[in-house]
Amino acid sequence: MGVARGIGIFTGTVIILGVGVCGSAALVGPLPTASVTRVAMAETEPAVPPVLPAAGASAVTEAVTAPPFATSGSTEPVPMASITKTITALVVLDKHPLGAESQGQTVPITSEDYLAYLDYQKAGTRTVSVYTADAWSEREMLQAMLLGSSNNHADTLARWAFGSVDDYLVAANAWLAEQGLAETTVVDTTGLSDRSVGTAADLARLSAIALETPAIASVLAEPVTGLPSRRGIENTTTYLPERGVTGISRSYTDAAGICLQFGLDIPVEGSAESFRAYGAILGQPDWDALDAAMNAFVDSATAGVSATPILAEGTPVVTFTTAWGDSADALAGLSPEAPRWGRVTPDITVDTDPVTTAGTGTRVGTIFVDDGSGEEQPISLKLGASLHDPGVFWRLSHPGAVIGALIDSL
Repeated sequence: MGVARGIGIFTGTVIILGVGVCGSAALVGPLPTASVTRVAMAETEPAVPPVLPAAGASAVTEAVTAPPFATSGSTEPVPMASITKTITALVVLDKHPLGAESQGQTVPITSEDYLAYLDYQKAGTRTVSVYTADAWSEREMLQAMLLGSSNNHADTLARWAFGSVDDYLVAANAWLAEQGLAETTVVDTTGLSDRSVGTAADLARLSAIALETPAIASVLAEPVTGLPSRRGIENTTTYLPERGVTGISRSYTDAAGICLQFGLDIPVEGSAESFRAYGAILGQPDWDALDAAMNAFVDSATAGVSATPILAEGTPVVTFTTAWGDSADALAGLSPEAPRWGRVTPDITVDTDPVTTAGTGTRVGTIFVDDGSGEEQPISLKLGASLHDPGVFWRLSHPGAVIGALIDSL
C-alpha cells in the first residue's frame, strides 16, 4: 500500500507540475501568427471608355508585357499588310543591333536585289529605287522600308541579315514565338501575302516593342536624309502628329484593308507624365473610316485619361485570420498617382509581416504594384480593424497552439 501510495503521489505531482508549467506557458507564451489570404482585386471601369471601331480588328495596350486594355472586332489572326515590315525590322535588328544615332553596317545591293526591285515595280507595289553596286547603310535601309514602305528593301534586308528570305522567315517566326506573339505568323517580308497574319492584340504589343526599340523610334522621328532622300522616299507613316499619334505603319492591301500601327501620347492635367498607349487598327474599309476611327479613339483618350492613384487608398488587399477566429482586412495605403485609362486590374505582389494582435491602422506589410511601365511601386499595407488578444480562457484551452508558437519563436 505504501509503495502504491507513493507512486500515486509522484504521478499526481508530475501532472500538477506539468499542468502548471503548461498553464503558465499558455498564459505568457506568444500567440500563433494569423493566416493570410488574398482578396480578389476588382477591375476598375473607366469613366470614359476607349472608343474603337466595330469594323475590322483593334486593340490597345499600355506596355510590351501588358494585355490589351481595350479591344474591338475580330480576335482572330487577320492579314496585316505592311505591319509585316515592322516585324522584318525588329528581326533584322535582333541579328544586327543598331544604336539610335548609328548608321550601322553597309548593305550592298546585289543583282538579285536589283531584279527584285524591278519585279516589285512591275507589279505596281511600293518600291524605292536601287541599283547594283549601291551601298546603303543599315539605317538607310530601315528608312526606305519603314518610312517608304519599300517592298524590295524588305527582301534585301532579310537576305543581307540571314542569307535568304526563307532563312529569314524561319528566324522571324521563331522570334515571334519568343516574344509571346503566338498568333502572328509571317510568310513574307512585306505583308503583300494574305497569309502573313496577326491578331490585333499581338500587333498592339508589337507596336510597343517597335517604339521601345531606339533604332526604330529614331527612324520614325527623324527626317529622311542621305541616299534615301536622294531616291525620293515619301514618309508613309506620319499620321495625326498634331493629336499625339506616332504612326509606325499605315498601309493597305486588298486582303488586309486599311491597317494602322501606332503609338499615342496624351498630356495629363496635373501630372508631369503623359499617358502612352500602343495600338493596332486593322481591316478598315477605307481611309475616311480610319480617320474617323482614329479621331474618335483619340477623343475618348483625351476625355478618359486622368492622373489617379495606382491603387486606390483603402482597397482591401489581404485578410488576416487568427486561430481564435478574429479577422481583419489589410488595406492599401496612399499610393503615387499615374496617368490611367481603360479597365485596369492592378498587378500586385504582397509582402506581409507576421501578425498576432494589432490595432487598427498598424502597418502590416508592403504592396508592390506594377504601374504598367514594368516598375514596381511600394505601397504600405495597414490593418483596417483590430486583431484582439483571445484572452485567458482561449489560451488555457488551446495550450498546444501557444506552446507551438513558443517553440517556433525559439
